Amino acid sequence: MKNILLVLSLFLICISCATPTVVNVIGPNDTALNCKELSSEIAKANQYADEAQAANKMGNPHNIGALIFFLPAMGVTMNNVEKATKAANERALHLNKLKEKKNC
Repeated sequence: MKNILLVLSLFLICISCATPTVVNVIGPNDTALNCKELSSEIAKANQYADEAQAANKMGNPHNIGALIFFLPAMGVTMNNVEKATKAANERALHLNKLKEKKNC
């Protein structure tokens, strides 16, 4: 029983270290947004991509702590950075396509 709790705890610690936000590529109300709202959403998606890239830097205190105290957390964080960056870029592309359809 203790081994199961230990493994579960380590898994939760490893998962919780992944810091960047992974956004949904397609939102439920994207088609209902007007041109101004689409531009705002594109700016948010670009901000999420920038934050993910900032989390990728080794000088980041979170990454230094992960490297010192729990090395597998560093790998999970780097994997999450890639997913977050890709999702944010795909969201911005999706929203730009919607802007083109609406002739914004």
